[in-house]
Amino acid sequence: MDATKEKEVTPVVEKKATEKKSVEKKPKKVTEKKVKSHDDEGRKNTLSKKSGLQFPVARIHAALKKGRYGEHINKMASVYLTAVIEYLVAEVLELAGGQAKDFHKTRITPRHIQLAVRSDLELNDLLKDVTISYGGVFPNVPTAVNSKGKKKPAQSQVV
Repeated sequence: MDATKEKEVTPVVEKKATEKKSVEKKPKKVTEKKVKSHDDEGRKNTLSKKSGLQFPVARIHAALKKGRYGEHINKMASVYLTAVIEYLVAEVLELAGGQAKDFHKTRITPRHIQLAVRSDLELNDLLKDVTISYGGVFPNVPTAVNSKGKKKPAQSQVV
């Protein structure tokens, strides 16, 4: 064998920093987005803010716990109940605001709430046993009373 035999040398290629490595990309794990505990101004994010409600979820939750409606009260049950109450209040206020506007008033009175509730079939059914203080009565004249005042001409019967 020849002592002067050259070994095969593989050229060393240096990769530049600008060249990207060809690495297999692993699929990213799907994780839930975490909600920050504080907003940008340093105030706490309440459960009402997280759920997009105006009414206080914590107060409803405390009232449910205080009323002992169950051994354990789930926070999501409080959020749901708060959303239902907020929806009902918004519905009543929208209808009562329409009644106040019909009377050319800017302030909603108990009379406007009474007229709004009694004119809506579903709200009337929900609040049928509720008396609204200073609400007055709903102007309802039965048809039997209207027809009683007018006398029909007597028809002669031919035998």
